[in-house]
Amino acid sequence: MWNTVGKLSFYAVYMSIAIALLPCHDVQASDFESADEIDAVFAEYDSPDSPGCSLAIIKNGEIVYSHGYGKANLEHSLPITSESVFYFGSESKQFVTFSLLLLEEQGKLSLDDNIRKYVPEIPDYGAAITIRHLCHHTSGLRDYFILWDLAGIDYANYHSESEVIDLLSRQKELNFMPGEERLYCNSGYLLLSTIIRRASGTSLPDFAAKHIFEPLGMKNSHFHDDPNQLIPHRADGHMRADNGGWELLTFRFALVGSGGLYTNVEDLLHWDRNFYDNRLGKSGRTIIDRMSTRGRLNNGKKFDYGLALALGEYRGLNTIRHGGALGGYRSHMLRFPDENFTVITLFNLGNVNPAVYAEQVADICLKGKLSARPEPEGTSATGSHDEKRKKSVAIHSEKLADYTGDYYSDELLTTFTFVIDDGKLVHRNGARSVALYDFAGDDSFISAGKTLRFERDTGGAIVGFRLDAGRVKNLRFERQ
Repeated sequence: MWNTVGKLSFYAVYMSIAIALLPCHDVQASDFESADEIDAVFAEYDSPDSPGCSLAIIKNGEIVYSHGYGKANLEHSLPITSESVFYFGSESKQFVTFSLLLLEEQGKLSLDDNIRKYVPEIPDYGAAITIRHLCHHTSGLRDYFILWDLAGIDYANYHSESEVIDLLSRQKELNFMPGEERLYCNSGYLLLSTIIRRASGTSLPDFAAKHIFEPLGMKNSHFHDDPNQLIPHRADGHMRADNGGWELLTFRFALVGSGGLYTNVEDLLHWDRNFYDNRLGKSGRTIIDRMSTRGRLNNGKKFDYGLALALGEYRGLNTIRHGGALGGYRSHMLRFPDENFTVITLFNLGNVNPAVYAEQVADICLKGKLSARPEPEGTSATGSHDEKRKKSVAIHSEKLADYTGDYYSDELLTTFTFVIDDGKLVHRNGARSVALYDFAGDDSFISAGKTLRFERDTGGAIVGFRLDAGRVKNLRFERQ
């Protein structure tokens, strides 16, 4: 029988071993000389009543500094740590393209395959859209998020993959012919998820888990295609409320491909290491080089985007980066490959530009290697939107009446209604009214980032309009 001293000695040894085996969450080394300066960058969110950011700084394959600023959950006052899991947004796309390259190694598909081989629901537009076009955002497909917004569909609700494919199957035109231009497109990456499943017989969540996350030890990462699935250590998304406080922004969005990955900085350390020493697939460094090779348009012109990686430079140093944004989440992973240095910022608030914070951290840590910051550009000579609005052409109410009425899009299955309100042509969408402004008096109107070009028949009557809205172009509405 042990005496009391023996019991205490055993307990001390046991606890020391147990503590040593615990995972290291926030790396706040006292000898990290830039810690105070970096913490000051995030001081605004380092508060008990604010959402915030999980930061990791990686150098030569190790986290040299990490810190959680603010709360992962304001209702329960849970702090953000390096364990906190965030929605990764469009940064998920690099895991999609990596999966495609692994499938190409396995002989299951080719990046130069026509996508209609796997997704025949997409119309034949007269020129083949390839998997490579989808990867590089050169397909010409319209972006389903913009189409949803135009149709008044709330992305935050649950929607199935088949709903999006049905929407895309109704589109009668492309924004441009495949390979002619580059325009960021979430539709392409949702279809890549479909292609992965149909080519391999395995869903993207299962394929990525087996071939990427498990081999790399990314135990907290998964593609989220079930809105009811529990996510341990999830940080809740927030938006700034009208009263200046914070409001919870929850969503049941569970589509994968265009986004869908939940992860944390501890797992992303493993992903960053794999960039320098690829352990996945059979081709070693080759697959990494393919990921970070610039794409090319039909005319041979290269652009600064690889396979879901933005390629460029920051203050004289080469960078490989990407950002993510949806709902109350914002993220950015900024890699300086020549320095073996990476900054990761994961925010659970939707009112920030995470790239700005990542760059500020890089400014501090790489200050001896960065070139001088360029002078800020002057005010654009074209003037602001408000200045243009002041110059809009005055149109008499009797002429505005030409444009009133209902217009239907069979591509969106949606009706736009225009009325005259207080002498302005207004688009009514539920309880919201948006005024349209005519800058040239030529049947073209601008409203809330959209351009509407009304069309007349040979007798001069308005018969419809075409709408451009960023990643959606030339959408046809017919007057009812």
